[in-house]
Amino acid sequence: MKILSVVVPAYNSEDYLHRAVDSLLSGAGDVEIIIVNDGSTDKTEEIANQYQEAYPDTVKVVHQKNGGHGDAVTTGLYAATGRYFKVVDSDDWVNESAYQRVIKQLKQLTNNRQVDMLVTNYVYEKVGAFHKKRVTYKRAIPENKVFGWNETKLRQGNYLLVHSIIFKTDLLKRINLHLPRHTFYVDNLFVFEPMHYVKRIYYLNVDFYRYFIGREDQSVNENKMIEQIDQQLFVNKKMIELYSSNQVEDESCRQYLFQFLEIVTTVSSVLALKSNTEEDLWKKEMLWNYIEILDPDLYAQLRKRFLGALLSRKGFGIRYFVLRIYKTCQRIYGFN
Repeated sequence: MKILSVVVPAYNSEDYLHRAVDSLLSGAGDVEIIIVNDGSTDKTEEIANQYQEAYPDTVKVVHQKNGGHGDAVTTGLYAATGRYFKVVDSDDWVNESAYQRVIKQLKQLTNNRQVDMLVTNYVYEKVGAFHKKRVTYKRAIPENKVFGWNETKLRQGNYLLVHSIIFKTDLLKRINLHLPRHTFYVDNLFVFEPMHYVKRIYYLNVDFYRYFIGREDQSVNENKMIEQIDQQLFVNKKMIELYSSNQVEDESCRQYLFQFLEIVTTVSSVLALKSNTEEDLWKKEMLWNYIEILDPDLYAQLRKRFLGALLSRKGFGIRYFVLRIYKTCQRIYGFN
C-alpha cells in the first residue's frame, strides 16, 4: 500500500498541469498520483496520458465526462489505494522539501499512532504579490505529537482548509463522502463533513502547499463568486444541514465547526451585499431565514456574534458598515 494518494482534478489545465504533477513526482515509490481528467477539451488528456506512460507505477489517470471539481475529487477518492489522501488542484503545487518531510511523517504514523488528519501550512502564491502570505498553525495547535480537539486553540481567522489537510483515506470512504457535481466551492464541504469524525490529529509545521490565486478566471475571484452566488449559497446550506444533523460529542470540535460555518455564512452574506441587487439581497435574507427555521439554536448563536448581528439585518447603513469592515480585512489578509 502506498502511504499517500494525491488526486489532481484537472479541467482544461494544459497550461499548468505540468507544474502540479512535476512537484509531486519526487514522492514516487511512496505516493500514488491520480490525475482525474474532468472532460477537458484542451490537451489535458494527452498530457495526463503521457505522465501515466512515463511513470506507470506512480501515476494513474482517470478520464470522465465533465462533472465539476467536486465530482473529480470524489472519483479520485474512490480510485485511491493509499493510506492517506490529499487533493492538489491542477494550478497549485507543493514544496518538494516539505513534501519529503510529509511522506516521512506519514510513514511514522503507523499502527497505534495512525491519525485521522495531518495538518500542514500553506502559502498564498498570489499573482503580482511580492510578499507571499504564509498560513501556519503554530501556537494554535500542538506540534510533533498526536492530539485531540481539546488541545486546539484555533481562533477566528485561523481555519483548516483543503490546502492544509491530509485525511486518512479510510475515514473519507467510511463516511461515504461524495461531493456535489457541477458545483463550485465544494472544498468547504470536503473539509467540513469529515471533520465531524476526526479524533486524532497531527500537525507538521512545514510550508507544504502552494495555493495559486489571482487569475481573473478563477472561481475564487470575488467577481466570479458574486456571479456564482447561488453555488456559494448551496454549499453554505449543505454545511448548515450537516452541522444541525450531526451531534458532535467533542465540544472543542463542535465549537471549531461553528466558527467555520460562521465564516462561510459571513462570506455568503457579504457577497450578496457587494452585489447589491434586489435579487441577491433577497437571497441573503432567505439564507438567514433558512437557518432560523432549520436550527433556531444555531440562528440565535450566530446572531449573538458581532457580524452575525449585522449580517442578519438589512438596510443601507448596515451594508455600508459591513463592507468597510470587509475592505479592511481584505487589505490586511490579502485575499481576492
